[in-house]
Amino acid sequence: MPPVPGPVSNPWQSGERGPNDKYMKTFNVPIIYRSPLISAVKNRRRQEDKMKKDFSPTLLDFGVLQIYLARHFGFCYGVENAIDISFRTIEENPGRRIFLLSEMIHNPQVNADLLERGVTFLQDTSGKQLISFEELTAEDIVIIPAFGTTLDIEEKLKTRGIQTEKYNTTCPFVEKVWNRSQQLAQKNYTVVVHGKPGHEETRATFSHASWGAPTIIVRDLEQAAELAAYIRGQKDPATFSEVFKGQFSPGFDPRRDLGRIGVVNQTTMLASETQAIADFLKKTMLDHFGPVGPGEESYFADTRDTLCYATNDNQTAVQGLLEIPAALALVVGGYNSSNTSHLVELCEARLPTYFINSGEKIISGREVLHYDFHARQERLTEGFLPSVRPLRVLITSGASCPDALVEGVIERLVSFFPESISMEQMAARFAP
Repeated sequence: MPPVPGPVSNPWQSGERGPNDKYMKTFNVPIIYRSPLISAVKNRRRQEDKMKKDFSPTLLDFGVLQIYLARHFGFCYGVENAIDISFRTIEENPGRRIFLLSEMIHNPQVNADLLERGVTFLQDTSGKQLISFEELTAEDIVIIPAFGTTLDIEEKLKTRGIQTEKYNTTCPFVEKVWNRSQQLAQKNYTVVVHGKPGHEETRATFSHASWGAPTIIVRDLEQAAELAAYIRGQKDPATFSEVFKGQFSPGFDPRRDLGRIGVVNQTTMLASETQAIADFLKKTMLDHFGPVGPGEESYFADTRDTLCYATNDNQTAVQGLLEIPAALALVVGGYNSSNTSHLVELCEARLPTYFINSGEKIISGREVLHYDFHARQERLTEGFLPSVRPLRVLITSGASCPDALVEGVIERLVSFFPESISMEQMAARFAP
């Protein structure tokens, strides 16, 4: 029997403050993930825009090459927290076996670095078991990744005598969604999770939500429309289990459980899509059940959206970035990163966009090996750098991408333009 989920930790407890506050907790992130240039740029922007109201990009003018960096990109609070705990755990426990439940974050470099330091994965990103829990002992350490985990897995680890609290790196903004789901359950709402059913975070959120309430996952607006047809009674309830196979809690009955709903989401989804789903389902409920009378509780819980601040900031910053006329965009991050793929979606709707996980993917001034996340494979594109001068390139990265990788991409681009100023000269322009 999974443990009863209680309220999870406040992300700003112990004197910590919110992401806009000057007292926000800082973390010890390895220097290999840092970048002198990017750090200088970010520090300058923070000083000039302390309230984070300016989402215009930063221009790095190398001369014939002009790079525009999104206002916000790279490591978020939750990722830095997870990296800090993981590397500190390794340093403080020499000789002990250390396991990661699955990938720490969706960045290949960070996960490879942890493996090199002796950490072993227990599962892959889809939840497939790589090492049986039966092989674990009470002396072992198991780190919970930033995505969190299910109540069932927590219970399995505890039965092996493993205490995960000290090594739990679950992002506080994911925990915020779990808390919101519990609040909905207490008011007898069914929880609708906007997320990718196979994603680690969505699996964890589904577990926490479904412990106390009927819960269903919808992938996108198209699936929300399918759900609306059951709300309106337009589809035979007998077909529900096949249409939403693997996406609803045990015993879910569309005739009983779709009379009161509230929407939460995987924290890295596209904000505009979550809002569109929530608005659509709210209208569906009002149209079908009619207006709420005086003193009556709504059929649709006003959850607003449960995206984390970094997802919101990064997506809004891309909107500002796209106001700049440019030849192309480069988005840097792990290919299985949900939040990064949504940045790619935003960019590719406006101009040629290349999704890469490092500067090494830029093979030459003509060729780039980039990831097509629609087809889920890498593609080689020739002639990706046009001859127009000055050449304008837009760059952003996902919340799990180290700044050092972004600097590597910039350095690679600059190398194709020998008449450009140096990286050191550019960094000096932003130095205090």
